[in-house]
Amino acid sequence: MDGSHTSHDSWSVAGRTFTSRLIVGTGKYKDYAENAAAAEAAGAEIVTVALRRVNLSDPSQPMLVDYVKPDRFTFLPNTAGCHTGEEAVRLLRLAREAGGWDLVKLEVLSNTKHLLPDMEETHRALKMLVSEGFQVMVYCSDDPVYAKKLEEAGAAAIMPLGAPIGSGRGIQNLLNLGLIIEQATVPVLVDAGVGTASDAVVAMELGCDAVLMNTAIAGAKDPVRMARAMKHAVIAGREAFLAGRMPKRMYADPSSPLSGLI
Repeated sequence: MDGSHTSHDSWSVAGRTFTSRLIVGTGKYKDYAENAAAAEAAGAEIVTVALRRVNLSDPSQPMLVDYVKPDRFTFLPNTAGCHTGEEAVRLLRLAREAGGWDLVKLEVLSNTKHLLPDMEETHRALKMLVSEGFQVMVYCSDDPVYAKKLEEAGAAAIMPLGAPIGSGRGIQNLLNLGLIIEQATVPVLVDAGVGTASDAVVAMELGCDAVLMNTAIAGAKDPVRMARAMKHAVIAGREAFLAGRMPKRMYADPSSPLSGLI
């Protein structure tokens, strides 16, 4: 992060420490060059990589790693597009063999228009991955009960959605997200549903450790400028959280004292 007030404010997951609290994706951009420019503008240190959709191995085609450099960013392989636990586990095994990745993002989606996570399959896949030594950041519904079950099953981080993937509707259930944050002993990251900078601010003001987004940046008219906006939004929200907001009141409380007026 930028600025003297935030340079020391880091967060950790699976033994890795980061200063940027904004994670960006690698899908839906017009090309890898724009993707790389947006990731730089965002100040991101982690990028998610959808293993089924991003070219990491065919040198005859444009390759992500030629633009978004692995020595600059931590790659977080994810299982986007998987609908069963077996699919997700198989894909991440291949990722570990190919790139040595053991810090991964698990998502197992319902095969529906809303693409909400299938929590039963997600929970089952998590247990398999943990037993095989993976460090798993888990995309999940905003259900505090299931979020706790994932943590108890060994999740390295809990990643509840703000709204359905790619919807841009912002955080729909502040109460549930607040409960998830309150009870968690691992990092909590809002993942999915962010549409604009104010959504990212809300997530950070609630006390999230970080925010992950893809479409909010890639789908903007000017992705690089939106990435820059999101960088500042995450910093502002985090600073406000650390500062401790004033209490909400029912009635006015004048800025100037009422006594001693002329």
